Amino acid sequence: MPEQALQSLPPWYTLTAAAGICLSLAAWIFMIRRGVGGQRTDPRLPLIYGSALLGAIIGAKLSFLLAEAWNQPFSFEVLLSGKSITGALLLGYIAVEWAKRYLHYESTTGDLFAFAVPIGIGIGRIGCILQGCCQGVICEIQHSWTISTTDAVGHITHRWPAAHLELAFQCLFLLWMLPATRLNWCPTNRFHVYLMAYGLFRFANEWMRDDARFLGPLSVYHLFAAAIFALGLVRFISRARSLNHPASALPA
Repeated sequence: MPEQALQSLPPWYTLTAAAGICLSLAAWIFMIRRGVGGQRTDPRLPLIYGSALLGAIIGAKLSFLLAEAWNQPFSFEVLLSGKSITGALLLGYIAVEWAKRYLHYESTTGDLFAFAVPIGIGIGRIGCILQGCCQGVICEIQHSWTISTTDAVGHITHRWPAAHLELAFQCLFLLWMLPATRLNWCPTNRFHVYLMAYGLFRFANEWMRDDARFLGPLSVYHLFAAAIFALGLVRFISRARSLNHPASALPA
């Protein structure tokens, strides 16, 4: 099943996705005014956020096409509706790095995104829950933690709460961010912590999502989740080394 329902663009998801973007932008502005990242006013910061948003939108679409479109009958509804957070994180990160290099912006922005991204994704997952998309696999036995759904012919099925767990993950990471910011844990590296944590979580949760499989039990989203974790790990180590050896981080 695709990351986004394969009908026309769902109204609930559209509303929550727009709300997620607005709230993440508000969090971004709030953190800038608090001095996170070392820059309270810089005209380049809106361009960096815009680059992240554009990269995330393109990445979300491309990752869906790679993971799901090949398994669906061709239609414009499929092309317009499908998207995935995994590709949004990967290409959004690349877009930010490209924008910072192009704009010659040398301060870090990861701690800003570590607040903004979970807020935006979490609000979007509420739309998934309300719309009934991004579902988990069918469970043969009903449990207290399963989600009951009704198909087009009225059959009731019980599913793994995939979208609910993703929402819970975003909330838990935001709870971690509160003491991390106050106690200065992992400064400039918190978004890399997020990438590692989400990559591991998504890889595990993907086994129970109702997504197309391309290699036995593996979906393309497994590969994206592994790439997200690897990106976070490599960049975390690189940033930690540059903090321990500031001279090595200076341009040649």
